[in-house]
Formats: sequence, C-alpha cells, structure tokens
Amino acid sequence: MKTFCGRANPTTGALDWVEESEEYDYHQEIARSCYADMLHDHDRNEKYYLGIRAAVARVKARGERVVVLDIGTGTGLLSMMAVTAGADLCYAVEVFRPMAEAALSIVQKNGFSDKIKIINKHSTDVTVGPEGDMQHKANVLITELFDTELIGEGALPSYEHAHQNLVQEGCEAVPHRATVYAQLVESELLWSWAQLQPLEVGGARLAPPPAVARCAGAHSVCDIQLSQVSPASFTALSPLCTMFSVDFSKPVSSAFQSASCRFVARTSGRAQVVLSWWDLDMDPGGSIVCSMAPSWTYPQPHTAPWRDHWMQSVYFLPAESRVSEGEELSLTVCHDDYSLWYSLQPPSQPDALTEAPPSRPCCTCQAHLVWTRPRFGELNDRRRAASYVGALRSVLREDSVCLSVSDGSLLPVLARALGAKKVFSLENSRMSKQIIEQVLEANTMKGGVEVLEIRPEQLTSSDLGGNLVSVLMGEPYFSTSLLPWHSLFFWYSRSALAGLLRPDATVLPRSASLHMLAVEFQDLWRIRAPCGTCEGFDVTPMDEMVQRSLDFRESHEAEPHPLWEYPCRALTQPTAVMTFDFTQCVPQQPISSQGALPFIRGGRCHGVALWMEYQLTDDITVSAGLDGPISEQGACEWSRHRKQGVYFLRSAWDTSSDSRAAVNYSFIFEPSLGDIKMDFSITTQ
Repeated sequence: MKTFCGRANPTTGALDWVEESEEYDYHQEIARSCYADMLHDHDRNEKYYLGIRAAVARVKARGERVVVLDIGTGTGLLSMMAVTAGADLCYAVEVFRPMAEAALSIVQKNGFSDKIKIINKHSTDVTVGPEGDMQHKANVLITELFDTELIGEGALPSYEHAHQNLVQEGCEAVPHRATVYAQLVESELLWSWAQLQPLEVGGARLAPPPAVARCAGAHSVCDIQLSQVSPASFTALSPLCTMFSVDFSKPVSSAFQSASCRFVARTSGRAQVVLSWWDLDMDPGGSIVCSMAPSWTYPQPHTAPWRDHWMQSVYFLPAESRVSEGEELSLTVCHDDYSLWYSLQPPSQPDALTEAPPSRPCCTCQAHLVWTRPRFGELNDRRRAASYVGALRSVLREDSVCLSVSDGSLLPVLARALGAKKVFSLENSRMSKQIIEQVLEANTMKGGVEVLEIRPEQLTSSDLGGNLVSVLMGEPYFSTSLLPWHSLFFWYSRSALAGLLRPDATVLPRSASLHMLAVEFQDLWRIRAPCGTCEGFDVTPMDEMVQRSLDFRESHEAEPHPLWEYPCRALTQPTAVMTFDFTQCVPQQPISSQGALPFIRGGRCHGVALWMEYQLTDDITVSAGLDGPISEQGACEWSRHRKQGVYFLRSAWDTSSDSRAAVNYSFIFEPSLGDIKMDFSITTQ
C-alpha cells in the first residue's frame, strides 16, 4: 500500500505530497494525535471510570451478564476500565490499524486479553452472530467518539447504527447523555476572524468588497481554547442557553434536526458570535458530569480541567444584527450528522423553523475558502497594518513600480493607496487572485494594480510591461507554510526575481530573524509527556513496544502551535539566533548558528518556542511571535495570527536546581531544502 504525506516545501512555497514506503512509520501520526492528552486528562478518566462502574453495577443488579461494546477504543483504556469494574466481556472496536495493534498490545500487557476482543473495523462494519465479530449484542455501550463540536467525528451515525444492530434495547450507555450550551455575544476580536473590516490608509477608507461583506462565511466550526479569550473581549447578549441534549442509551438519529432557545437580551449590542460547549452526563441521574465549559465560567478558574482533545466552539452568525436590551429573541441551532450551525430570529418565527429551518452557512465570496480565521484576524489587525503602511510610506516614490509576493495579501492595495505608480501582485491560486481583484474593484484601484497568477520563477519582463521593480514587498505570508521559517519562500522568490529588480531596488522586509525562548508551559507539555501510566486509573496503557507509538520524542522536530492559546512562562531572554538577509539572494552554502541561553527564572523547562520577526525598515519590525514585553514573572503574550514553532525537550528540566544552567542550541539552515535543522540540550557549569 502506498502512503502519501504532505510536506511543506519552503523552496517552492508548495505543499508536496511525498510517497512513503510500505513500512511508513505511523508512530508519529499517533504521537501527534490526542491520545497522550486524553491519557493525562485526569478529570475525563475519572468521570468515565465512575460512569462505567455505575453502569456495570446496574446491569449486574438485574442479574445479567455484562457485555460491553466500546466504539473507538483507542488505547483500550475504557475497555480495561469496564473489565476492572466487573464486565464479563468487552468488544473493543478501533478502525485505525496501527492504533488497534497498539491497543491489542496494551490489553495483553495488562492481562485483559481473555475478556477484551479488539476488532479492527469501523463500527458500522461490525457484525453480530455465531460467525460475526460479536457473538452477542452488548448491554453496555461505551464510546469516546466526540470532538470539540460533539458530533464532528461521526458520533451520531455510529450511535444510530449501534442501536439498530449492535446493542440490546434499553442498554446502558456511558456517557449517558450530552448537552450542548450556547451564548450569544458581541466581540470585535472574534468577529475580526470572520469578516474583512474597513481600513484607513492615507486619509482614505479602504472598504471590503460587497460580496465579502454580504457572505455568510464558512460553515466549519472555529475550535479554540476559549479559556484564553478574556471575558473582557466580548459582551454577553444572552444568558447561557441550553440548546439540546442527546440520550445515548436510546436510539439516536443522524437526520437533520433543529432546536431553539428563547431569551431576553441582557444588553444592547451587535449579535455576531455564538460561543458553545457541551457537557457529558456519565450516568442517568446526572451526578457524574464531565464539562467542557471554559475556565472563566468556574468560581475558581484555576480548578477547571485542561484538555486539548476537546475544546470550545466559536460560531459566526451569517450576518451581524443589532439587538436591544430587553428584546425577546430566539437562538436556533441546526445540525446534520456531522456539524452544527446557529441563527438568530425574533421569537415570532421559531414555529416556522420546522418547515423552513435556516440553511447551513455557505461561503459565496471565496474569501472564507482562501483565508483562514487567523488570516482574517491578521488582515484586520490595525496595528500591524500601520506598521506596513509606515514602512511603505518610507520607501515609495511617485515613480515606484512595486511587486508583491505573498498569498492573498492587501499590500498591493496599500501600496496603490499610498501613491505607487504601478503595482503588480503574484498570487498562488485563481481564487486568491479573484478575491484581491474584488478588493481592488471595490476601491476603484483595478487600473493601477495588476494581479498575476504566476510563479516567481516564471515571471518575465514582459509580464511587468517592460518595467523593472523598484520595491519588492511581502508580508511574508504563504498558505502552505506550517512552521514559522517556511515563510522563507519569500527569500527564494526574491532570488528568482533578481533579474527583474532595479539595481537600487528596495526589498521589504529587508531581513528576517529566527528567535527562540526557553519556556515552561502551564499545560501544553501534557500532549507530549510520557504515558507510562494513566492519570486517574491504575493501569499501564502501554509497554515498551507501544511506548514509541504514543511518545513523540523519536522525531526531534519542532511542531506548530498557536501559543496564544497555551500560556507559558519565559525562562530565558528571547534571542535572535539566526538572520536571513533578503537584500541578497539565498546563499548556496548552509548557514549555522550555535550558542547558549542562560536561565533567568526558576521553573520547569519543557521546551523552546520559535518564531520569526521581519525587519521591514531600519526602525519598523513586525513579529509573528511575541506580541508584547514579557512580564516580570515571565508571562508571554503571543500573536494570535500565526502559529509558532515548539520544540519539546526529551524531559522537563528543573531550572531551580542549578542557577548556572543554560540551554545550548544549534541551528543549520540548508538552502537546498529551505528547512532548519535544530538541536537543544541543557548544560550546567
């Protein structure tokens, strides 16, 4: 079987599909999933175990033999909980073959193989009968099929099939029930992730295209760590609404459904965004509850359980609307078998919803298909835009011919608004080209800016009307970039375009620098912590063979994370460790950098944060990492627009044990690959 894996190629700005051998190692795919996070989720594990133990006891109290069906068993942990609680037999279903093999090894390691049967199939392919995968229908149904949106992993079709084919009528279910909650809010911060906002440039107001302004946006959920969105950044217009519940012990339907909640507006404002999360009742009485509520809903926020496999959801209404304090409104949620969407109506309309429910939002302007939510936020960042406007003002002349190399960038619009004679823009796709052309048309600039769907190395003088470029500019931003240094494609583009630049051409940004900072994570370390034992339950969910399957540390690679969602403390000074001079072409020889950063604060060093900063001009710098000064205690504020790189150390280091300890670093930039190899170690004197 051939396996293809996507790899960002910084030298071409493309996402290459690389063919792997039949022996392709899935271990890293498993490692970067959420299994470690779930195994370290003490609250989840405890609530599941209490719910399973209670369900098994109820079946035994009826004098029945306990047969469990565990759909999506993963490591087999929930099945082992069931056997420990007294279940007679467990059918553990796992469709992902490498994970099923790991589960089999884990079950054997813990001595449960006589009572747990691993079935490597999708649950809808499982059969019951003398020759089937299951000999008998189950009377206890255990699942962990949920995602941040609750139903996004196909929970409803799986439950529907299970009740029709795999479990007995009146079975016990763990979890027993799920309840979805929602709150309507106004938030300039969150709304900036959904709609392009007007921008003031040089006394002129740049407006978004009408098609973008009218668009309902993408229907996909925005899942984030809502605990990191301060309540000060939004205004609650509604109380917390209970939208709907699903009883998993009864037949479940995956058909379209809608539900409404009437409320009185708490205050006046603009209805823009719906915040949503869900709870799991592990027992029929609702005494064992596993909640996804953000920390700021807790009387003591620090007591809220942290988890990354389940977060909270942000939904954007199709259009913002004004609401008045005391106004009666109805919030409606609709769902199909995989996704949810929300709408807002006056209370007189809900009865009509059964006949004509709101359709799922669909992007009609293409911008929401090209730009991600963080990219919308970046384009709407006024402070960031001011930096580019200031830099462009300092380099533009009346006869300037500008060339922009960035994906879906507004730099060409800014340059034209600031008086550039002629502006060209290279776009990577037809949709992206059409969106920028819509922006230009909406601001009557189409004649002064020409958008070209062409690669930098293919551009010729005739494409530029015989002009030479006086200002080569980029943010840089490329949709295929995964790690911060993948934006160095701008450097490769600059090198490919060298023959089309004037001898005195300005390159903006003029350089980029890679920065690093040793950090202590508040919680993110859990996703890469060793899983030798499971928090909240006395089993070993792995042995030496599968330790590698659930432990990332074989890879020695950085990985992208939006650090604004994951609080951390700085343990060293932030430092530029490598600089890339965009005024010159990419060198043929590797660039290397070595050094050591002493620890300046006590704590547990979990890894290193990495990001890029761009020197636009001598005095203007834009950071894609730290977004403000580090506090005296070491708290960091990170950009919400870009992901930073994180390199986790093999094991956490207690910096308090040796005040002379330091992080040794080594970086090698290989021009032929466009990537950076790195290594870190802790040394003491």
